[in-house]
Amino acid sequence: MRQIPGAWHRTAAGAGLVGADGAIHPTIFAEMSALAARTGAINLGQGFPDEDGPAEVLETARAAIANGVNQYPPGRGIPDLLSAVAEHQERFYGLHLDPARDVVATAGATEGLAAALLALVDGPDDEVVVFEPFYDSYAAVVALSGARLVTVPLRWPDFQPDLDDLRTAVTDRTRVILVNDPHNPTGAVFSAEVRDEVVRLADRHDAVIVTDEVYEHLVFDGAHVPIATLPGAWERTLTISSGGKTFSTTGWKIGWISGPADLVDAVLAVKQFLTYVNGSPFQPAIATGLRLPDAFFGGIAATLRAKRDLLGEGLRNAGFDVSTPAGSYFTVADASELGAVDAAAFCRALPERAGVVAIPLTAFVTPGRRADYATLVRFAACKRVEVLEEAASRLSRMR
Repeated sequence: MRQIPGAWHRTAAGAGLVGADGAIHPTIFAEMSALAARTGAINLGQGFPDEDGPAEVLETARAAIANGVNQYPPGRGIPDLLSAVAEHQERFYGLHLDPARDVVATAGATEGLAAALLALVDGPDDEVVVFEPFYDSYAAVVALSGARLVTVPLRWPDFQPDLDDLRTAVTDRTRVILVNDPHNPTGAVFSAEVRDEVVRLADRHDAVIVTDEVYEHLVFDGAHVPIATLPGAWERTLTISSGGKTFSTTGWKIGWISGPADLVDAVLAVKQFLTYVNGSPFQPAIATGLRLPDAFFGGIAATLRAKRDLLGEGLRNAGFDVSTPAGSYFTVADASELGAVDAAAFCRALPERAGVVAIPLTAFVTPGRRADYATLVRFAACKRVEVLEEAASRLSRMR
């Protein structure tokens, strides 16, 4: 096979996609979704809803397309979306943003994360601290940037970090502390002590905090607390979110970054040469969503909490030990009582064994820590109730 030089290889290696033989493998999400399609299994692996979002949001997109909002939007984003993000941040969190300077629209949170890391990392001496397990794009983009990935483990069953581990990880070499809260893949919501320590360490070591808050409205007990609201955090924090999870529009890829203007400008300098712009008719639709009444946001959290409970009960009845998530789409379960010793092998066999697809947690960790998560698997609860009920019924036959 011909060897193709370039940064692509370290990017793939960072995401764990390079096999022992040097071959490039598909992501675990692509593999498991294909397995679900081939076997007819219920796909509780990849985190996308199987229901459309609110009618008002969908209708705004249709109207925008019909009314000619189909060409390039402004580079920062359509002004109404930027204003809606600023209004949202003040309404829910008391943050006062200048929509013309403190917000940039992105092609989903994933592009926002890539643009932020590529903008802020300055070379191989820089380090990016993340909590492990982590969303797979984090490691890929850190590798692409040339920085070193430093991880802080989250341990079963509550998936809160040890603060001493966090203090050890953050040093003067740390350029970015990347925080995903609520957390994918574990469903954890970090404690106030963790958030405070992140801010203290970032200040002490002059690091930038980048937060991935796409599940901000899917917290099941209490309200989401953005790190940017904490004393001393605003000036060094970039907050990333998107409309995909909140409004069940994951295919639209409308996200945003907010924060102090100088940091946002740095990100924009890179972002404009990635996608440039995207999703013209979907930007005003997400603006409509962000202005929906409080009852909508409370309702989606309550609905997903009920689905979490339904899925958790089904998993326990099937013989799994379950970590009850505090937020997000996801529930992590320990399959050791069902004979699992290798989460990836267990998940590859699960469609034939039970007619359900899940994702091994080992897909979200560095090679040196795979043994710590060897029997843990992730299930997504963001499906219709009848789908979750059928999945629970199928899993119960494993006992």
